[in-house]
Amino acid sequence: MRTSPIRLVLVDDHEVIIDGLRAMLANFSAAVQVAAAVKSKAELITVLGKVEADLVLTDAKLKSETGLEVLEYVTVNHPGLPVVFYTAFDEEAYLFRALRSGARGYILKQASGEELVALLRRAVDGEVTIDPSIAGRVALMAARLQFGEFWPGAHLGLTQRESEILELVVKGMSNKDIAQSLFLGEETVKSHLSSVYRKLKVNRRAEAVAVALREVTFR
Repeated sequence: MRTSPIRLVLVDDHEVIIDGLRAMLANFSAAVQVAAAVKSKAELITVLGKVEADLVLTDAKLKSETGLEVLEYVTVNHPGLPVVFYTAFDEEAYLFRALRSGARGYILKQASGEELVALLRRAVDGEVTIDPSIAGRVALMAARLQFGEFWPGAHLGLTQRESEILELVVKGMSNKDIAQSLFLGEETVKSHLSSVYRKLKVNRRAEAVAVALREVTFR
């Protein structure tokens, strides 16, 4: 059993989250200590060259990149250093993508100090940890995935709603028509499409359609 505190490096671009986490973990300093807090992958690269770390705790969404890019960097350049996601983003598809990419855990920011410390200890000990509040949904999705009951585009990280919107784009529908069809606001459709473009690594509608036709089978 580990006796020394876990040395944690936090990656989050919101100062209030950094301050809040420091304050919360101050009550558990014998178990976990924030060795450093950074706001981007670039800052993390610098810090990991100077600070001894036992675990990297990253948000899923940062201003300049995603937590998946942080995970990829750490996995390649610091093998053996566990990465846990600490986020308010509870999309199952993103969680699965993070775990497939090697994340050691996925914890929601609503977790209490006790819950967070317990999950971090398990992650450092080699377990894959998932926030209890979403573990049930994840288990259900895993069961559906095993039996092929999964939405098109999930393997690319698309949420079910993003997949629905992309399918309608492939059918040639405008944002206005998609919004009316799905009972959404047009701005909401645009927001989802921006996320689709980012995940598919494209910049335009036609490019997204091309990727969808090549890599996604709609039912």
